[in-house]
Amino acid sequence: MRGYDKIAFVLLNILIAQIPAAWDVSTNLSAFRTVLDDTRPGDLVVFPEGLLSGYGEDLSPMDTLDPGEVTEAVRRAAALAAERQVDVFVGTLLPAGSGWANAALHLAPDRDPWIYHKINLAMNERDRLQPGKTLTTTRVRGTTGAVQLCREIRFPEQWQHLASSGARFFAYLTNAANPREPRGVWRSHLISRAAENQRFVLSANIPHPDQHCPSMIVDPRGEVLAELPPGTPGLLRHTIDVAESGDWYLGQRRQDVVAVTYRGPDDPAGM
Repeated sequence: MRGYDKIAFVLLNILIAQIPAAWDVSTNLSAFRTVLDDTRPGDLVVFPEGLLSGYGEDLSPMDTLDPGEVTEAVRRAAALAAERQVDVFVGTLLPAGSGWANAALHLAPDRDPWIYHKINLAMNERDRLQPGKTLTTTRVRGTTGAVQLCREIRFPEQWQHLASSGARFFAYLTNAANPREPRGVWRSHLISRAAENQRFVLSANIPHPDQHCPSMIVDPRGEVLAELPPGTPGLLRHTIDVAESGDWYLGQRRQDVVAVTYRGPDDPAGM
């Protein structure tokens, strides 16, 4: 890559799953299993937001969502990932305290699930879901990665913080099917988040007639490497070299003028 020396190859075999997230846990788990049937050991699989539990703009079906059924679906999904020897990023609503959170899980074959709770909730989520408080990273076969969910594409400071914390790629899980959103804007956001942070972005959305964000893979230069057509279910396979990620632009930031900081969940002034 231009601007800095490329280090040794670090290859990840990516599988993006553009599949629906129904308000039926057993249906979703069956779809999850079907996708994993097409995987190979060592794959990194990315599913949409809310895939295991179900999700949509209308969250009223949450009123009858069974926390025990969702928890069991997570356990079974983790077991399938371990059986297939793959790393999986998948979205789900999760029981959290006395309510629910919008979460992304990293299911690794060799350890317990890693959990990220969505920080910047959508307006329809704010009366129903508890927001997350921390931006953390996870490890995939020796490589650091991070997750962002849906409308968090609108908050580039979160992405920059995660890139500065060592993430070499972003798994972006979304459920973006809003006819009020202009076409092409969220696609442009994905390219910007990749190019400005010099990180790979691995995006998975649901198939929907009003889908306004693509399922695609963007490299650290902002080049779209592969993309699924909108509106129909599909799988996208591509191999990336995460050694192409770099800090050429991040290293030139004028932090004496503007700095992105994180004070921690126990600090009232923190994120």
